[in-house]
Amino acid sequence: MHVADYVWYITVGLLLALLTFDVFVIGRRPHEPSTKESARAIAFYVSLAILFGLGVWVFSGGQYAGEFFAGWLTEYSLSVDNLFIFLIIMARFQVPRKYQQTALLVGIILALFFRGIFIAVGAAAINQFSWVFYLFGAFLVYTAIHLAKQGENDDEDYKENAVIRFAKRRLNATDEYNGVKLTVVKNGKRLVTPMAIVIIALGTTDLLFALDSIPAIYGLTQEPFLVFTANVFALMGLRQLYFLLGDLLRRLVYLSLGLSVVLAFIGVKLVFHAMHENELPFINGGEHIKWAPEIPIWVSLGFIIVTLGITTILSLRKSRNMPIHHTPVPGDDDRPQDTVGTTEAPSTNGQLPGTNGQLDEATRAELDGLKEPEQSDSKKA
Repeated sequence: MHVADYVWYITVGLLLALLTFDVFVIGRRPHEPSTKESARAIAFYVSLAILFGLGVWVFSGGQYAGEFFAGWLTEYSLSVDNLFIFLIIMARFQVPRKYQQTALLVGIILALFFRGIFIAVGAAAINQFSWVFYLFGAFLVYTAIHLAKQGENDDEDYKENAVIRFAKRRLNATDEYNGVKLTVVKNGKRLVTPMAIVIIALGTTDLLFALDSIPAIYGLTQEPFLVFTANVFALMGLRQLYFLLGDLLRRLVYLSLGLSVVLAFIGVKLVFHAMHENELPFINGGEHIKWAPEIPIWVSLGFIIVTLGITTILSLRKSRNMPIHHTPVPGDDDRPQDTVGTTEAPSTNGQLPGTNGQLDEATRAELDGLKEPEQSDSKKA
């Protein structure tokens, strides 16, 4: 696929402009996006990706358009799985809702940064060494087996990595949020806020997911232009998707299983491709292996769509009776303090604490006349 330099410059410039607008205009103030705002942004970014894919079809043909759409769908699915981990991190660190947008923006920018590095490294390795496809394929199959063993998505699947444990153990930290700032000065000492630990958690999670996503997309296309654009479009709108779906993300209980099937398929496809390009002397005497099948991109695209569709349907059927709950975190009740682990009693909005808006049994009995008013008055006295 021939991409002129000016096309690269224009594409990268427009995508960076969109990202800059999202970060410095839409996300200029910490707030929780409304449902309407989130839905509008997601529709815009998805439509933009579809239009870009159709543009690739017009100017470069259906083969490359299929590669883009297959790569975009795979990367988007991996990003949604990444988003589920973000949800767990926000709950674990009790990030106030109004600050979660800023944390997500930083997480998405870090994801784009890490993926950009891996895209460049992967492209250079592929150009120099054809046997890299063997490594990519083996790594994806290993990742698929690991995901399949995890089974359903669950909060308990998340384990803090060594970097997070080191940061929590070694950094002088406070348990109070200072807006979206990473540090705060107390008693003449500069302390790290919980937001800094959250950023470290999001960044290291992004790094681990980049290790999966880049080999996966290189199994669908070897065009750096398509690899880059598919990854950028897959990351756009994730912040709004987080707030739009909320705990509905937890309903995609079979997402990891579906992704394991997709990654295993792409891993096998990569190994077959490596056999065609084989130059290793200890495999088939260094000759290309002609009998290995080449899987067309349309077969790959259809397989990905069907697998993810079945995964979504089965997940929603399995979780249809799952209660939708909102994980309470500090800041949800618009209290003036943003403190982790605060003992301040939550606002009741005129309701009795612990009743969830329902009258307790004693009060209901009293109102129904099942108890004598005098008895109630004496107890109150």
